[in-house]
Amino acid sequence: MEPSNPLVKAILTDFYQITMAYAYWKCSKHNETACFDLFFRKNPFKGEFTLFCGLEECLRHILNVKFDESDVEYLKSVLPHDVHPGFIEYLLSMDSSDITVTAIPEGTIVFPREPLITLEGPLAKLQILETTLLNLVNFASLVATNAARFRLVAGDNVKLLEFGLRRAQGPDGGISASRYCYVGGFDATSNILAGKMFDIPCKGTNAHSFITSFTSLKDLENLNITVNRSSAHLEEFTKLSLKYKTEVCNMISVNASETIEGEFASFISYALTFPSAFLVLVDSYDVFNSGIPNFLAVALALNELGFRPLGVRIDSGDLAYQSIEIRKTFKKVSNHYNVPQLADMSIVGSNDICEETIASLNQQGHCLDALGVGTHLVTCKSQPALGCVFKLVRIGDVDRIKLSEDPAKTTMPGKKNLYRLLGKEGYPLADIIQNCKEPPPSGRVLCRHPNNEVKRVYINPSGVVPLQKVYIKDGKLVEDLPSIHDIKKRCEAEIQNMRKDHVRALNPTPYKVSVSEKMYELMHRMILEHTPIKEME
Repeated sequence: MEPSNPLVKAILTDFYQITMAYAYWKCSKHNETACFDLFFRKNPFKGEFTLFCGLEECLRHILNVKFDESDVEYLKSVLPHDVHPGFIEYLLSMDSSDITVTAIPEGTIVFPREPLITLEGPLAKLQILETTLLNLVNFASLVATNAARFRLVAGDNVKLLEFGLRRAQGPDGGISASRYCYVGGFDATSNILAGKMFDIPCKGTNAHSFITSFTSLKDLENLNITVNRSSAHLEEFTKLSLKYKTEVCNMISVNASETIEGEFASFISYALTFPSAFLVLVDSYDVFNSGIPNFLAVALALNELGFRPLGVRIDSGDLAYQSIEIRKTFKKVSNHYNVPQLADMSIVGSNDICEETIASLNQQGHCLDALGVGTHLVTCKSQPALGCVFKLVRIGDVDRIKLSEDPAKTTMPGKKNLYRLLGKEGYPLADIIQNCKEPPPSGRVLCRHPNNEVKRVYINPSGVVPLQKVYIKDGKLVEDLPSIHDIKKRCEAEIQNMRKDHVRALNPTPYKVSVSEKMYELMHRMILEHTPIKEME
């Protein structure tokens, strides 16, 4: 069970993690038992929820963490020349045998300041793991949340296709985006390698270059492809398509002589190659005066030979207007030829689509069946980073805290348990963070705001859901990991189970993340203990 990406290894970390580990080693603190929390401070995209993703890759990394000889040779070259050989031996012996990992299941909706992953083990080892774990969670959770937001605005009836590989931040960004966009709510990807690696459905049609590479029907002279069970060949198929082209152009009042012959030839070529998957780009020249009549001619020919054409894609212009008019044309031709399936052929839209674009399409009553989304999705253009952090919360038997003038950056001390409190209708009402020594909440639960002493509420929950599981115990995986499809289903269920006002795009209602009375007292007592009293004259 190794990391999916071979670049994910022990040396994929920040330099200061190694210098701190050496300092721990020098003063014999490296083996002190520590506890770290990984969490974020603010939901992305001006929203009020986040999907937690990246856990599986974190677990794979922890289980396999190891420095090899080449790693330590490089470290010796960049560390001070007098680094003790014993530290190098320590790095070579590093493994996960004394590390325990508790985490929220991947695909769960989470909120700021909640411990997504808690690590317990030797201080220096956990310090070295910090950067890699943050890298594996930050983008995965961000892009999955972005995908979920696209799904929410698109609704359940529109297929969402991730087309972002060419715009992603490098190969690693492209693979990760395809994986976690699928988890977050997309139906398929254009990324073949991601499909192979993670069992994601792959989809794709053709590009303008394919359409424009044909100049006339003469480009088809070297083709001789059987297109149906009765052995119709190119010449017969072309004649049949030309017949339908004349009829369709007359029906929809288009001058057949003005349609682009090269486009017509490209459609015939594609239909001959993919008779059961005929879906083509129709905006290379003119959607209504060339693309649609050429497509319908070839589609009708395929239909006559026993195949079902799939539809069209439009990649420019007014997608709402074009889709509405294309659907009208499909229905008109369907009624004329008494071929019902033509009316329902797919219309796919693409062209720099973002959340706002989809909302606008909805307002205009579009007739698109699928959307291909790239740049805004995979680059998380509206917010490029989530901002997860990894903080020490306990060393030995002593709880630790980090203070800040910004209350949101003051950490919650100690190892914690996290619970979700459900209301009478089954929706989550609030999450509560408790010290690990407290019993689970029951009965009438006092929930306190972590920073504001007057913000508090009693909740009588209809149910209490513990949100954490132990995944690794003393270096051994102790919890089965779900498939990517199960994680995807969990994401869908989590969003469905939230109140709609928490997940809406515009002015969402903040979700309550509270602390227990004992956690509140511990936190604020430690704030006072670690805040120097100033003197003034």
